[in-house]
Amino acid sequence: MPDPTEGNPGPQNTDSGNHKIHSPATGPLTIKQQREAKRRGKVEKAKRQEMKVQHNRRVGLLVGGIAIIVVIALVAVIVSTAKKHSSPAIASINGVQLFPGLATKHVDGAVKYQQTPPVGGEHSSAWLNCAVYASPVPNENAVHSLEHGAVWITYNPSIITGSSLIALRQTIPKTYAILSPFQGLPTPIVASAWGAQLRMSQVSDPRITQFLAKYRSAKSAPEPGAPCTGGIDGPGKVS
Repeated sequence: MPDPTEGNPGPQNTDSGNHKIHSPATGPLTIKQQREAKRRGKVEKAKRQEMKVQHNRRVGLLVGGIAIIVVIALVAVIVSTAKKHSSPAIASINGVQLFPGLATKHVDGAVKYQQTPPVGGEHSSAWLNCAVYASPVPNENAVHSLEHGAVWITYNPSIITGSSLIALRQTIPKTYAILSPFQGLPTPIVASAWGAQLRMSQVSDPRITQFLAKYRSAKSAPEPGAPCTGGIDGPGKVS
């Protein structure tokens, strides 16, 4: 009986240096194919990581953009609320007279003004240092200070005296404000800014502080924020 194994040799090692692995789908892979597969795997992994980074970046930008929008909205709400709660008297002060179109030329000598006290117009090249004065000050120098955004509070020295004068002096800010007596005023107290004026009878009138708040360094002046010191002192400077 013939040997069943005859002519049918068993498994033989045919490995000639190329180690192979088997894949259920494609069969054995050569070393070159294995390396290519590993390379593709690394490339795919790198792509997935890059996509993740880009996704996180987009999310970060989106969150950051939303945060900026929220902050802007909050600022707008705060500003709007502040405007609503600001004193309406500052926006519109009863009794203020306006004088537009005033000249700004520098001149030498005395100037005849149409308003008492003057609220603008031609004036001296030297401005008056903002301060409290116990004596009348030159109109031409005070008007130059108004051009820089100062408010000039004048009072009738025959009426505003004693405790009333002390109280008036205490309302005057340290900067961009002048206080001085003035003869011939139409009312006991007159507040003047460039192109604006308010007449009052009592030191307790709340419109004094409202006028100061509205017109000190206001943009209605030709040169708001220009110096109110470093000029000249008038007579009787107190502080």
